[in-house]
Amino acid sequence: MPGKRAETKARNRSVILDAAGRVFAERGFVAATVRDVIRATPLAAGTFYKYFRSKEEVLRALRDSAALSLRPALRAARQDAATPEAFFAAAFRTFFAYAAANPGPFAAVRRSDASHVPVDAPELAACFTDLREDIESAVARGVFPPLDCEYLASAMQGVGFELAEAMLKRKPCDPNAATTYATAIFMSGAIVEARSKAAGEAH
Repeated sequence: MPGKRAETKARNRSVILDAAGRVFAERGFVAATVRDVIRATPLAAGTFYKYFRSKEEVLRALRDSAALSLRPALRAARQDAATPEAFFAAAFRTFFAYAAANPGPFAAVRRSDASHVPVDAPELAACFTDLREDIESAVARGVFPPLDCEYLASAMQGVGFELAEAMLKRKPCDPNAATTYATAIFMSGAIVEARSKAAGEAH
């Protein structure tokens, strides 16, 4: 039955990705092997290779899966914001909450020893494009003063990942505290940039 087969394929793929997230986070991407991932699942080795040819492919799939889960929630949170503070807080709160709820996959994607794997996951790249477009839209709506949208998007992405990683190491893990801290940083930065730009235009 086509429907049953599709359901089984989706379930097996999810089992592999969940296991890989745990294994990569615990052992490190370089040290982990495909065999380690297979052992962390109830599946046979042959089943693994029906879905992925290597652990690099699994890592890329993990990155895409995380981005696919986050994109709609992040866009909705940012597009509803009516002030700069609401924009920053909504974006960071959504991101940090996801990291706190999915520490294994998040840690696997963020491990420094996986940095050599090209970030060619299209959904992950689309997340950055979404963020830049949402900032541009916020500027057009008057939520933000005129500012460098690409720089702001890059800064938010970098700080978001680094703070989330630090947050996950703390006990207890507190997404609200991380959100407050990140929002305060960017509120100050946005105000400074806007004032600098206004001063430059005045001269």
